[in-house]
Amino acid sequence: MRFFMRTIVVALFITLFLILTIPVMFVEWVIGKFNQDLKDRSSLRIVQWAFRCVIFLCGTKMTVIGEENVPKGEPVLYIGNHRSLFDTVVTYARTPGLCGYIAKKEMLKVPLLTIWMRYLHCIFLDRDDIRAGLKMVLNAIDQVKHGVSICIFPEGTRNDGSVDFLPFRNGCLKIAEKTNCAIVPMALNNTADIFELHKPWIRRTHVVLEYCKPVYPQDFSKEDRKKLGDIIEQTVKDTYYKNQGLV
Repeated sequence: MRFFMRTIVVALFITLFLILTIPVMFVEWVIGKFNQDLKDRSSLRIVQWAFRCVIFLCGTKMTVIGEENVPKGEPVLYIGNHRSLFDTVVTYARTPGLCGYIAKKEMLKVPLLTIWMRYLHCIFLDRDDIRAGLKMVLNAIDQVKHGVSICIFPEGTRNDGSVDFLPFRNGCLKIAEKTNCAIVPMALNNTADIFELHKPWIRRTHVVLEYCKPVYPQDFSKEDRKKLGDIIEQTVKDTYYKNQGLV
């Protein structure tokens, strides 16, 4: 019964948030006409508050490691593993500044949520269109140049759990290489236990999020940059396996 009640409460909160913030969306739109920076910061705080409420209502205990590794005052490229819808909730609740996520184009079908995602500089990707992938990278490069961090899960889709990791798609690293921003590998443990491992119920669980030390592409020679994707992928894997004993 408690699983049922927790799931209903979370679903109700999300629904009410999206409906009751319709006037807020309009206010944010108006603010953006006069002060884009203020709109960005207020939208960030509103959605972070909502995500923290969702984490609390899910009964999720979080252990966060290495937040001091995230460079402050500059945009970064977050690279992480992907097992759950809640990966975005967990990580976005902790971002210190503006951050756009790379999302599949199917998210455009979700009413109201799409508006907040656009306000937060999310970029929508058609995973079956190679040209759309290139456009996404160029769009993300432009965002970083304007001070917005980018978060991407390079496995390309949520891992169903049949293996620990899907192959990383390294094309996204061009975002960092072309802007000289830091790459921050991050490892998520146990997020699928919130919901995916026992659909349709949300369960109380313990999640570990670790931010690894930043990597700057300019610190590598042109030849070594070819191995950068493998280095980032291995860092995420090593950190994930290291933290399995914490959950």
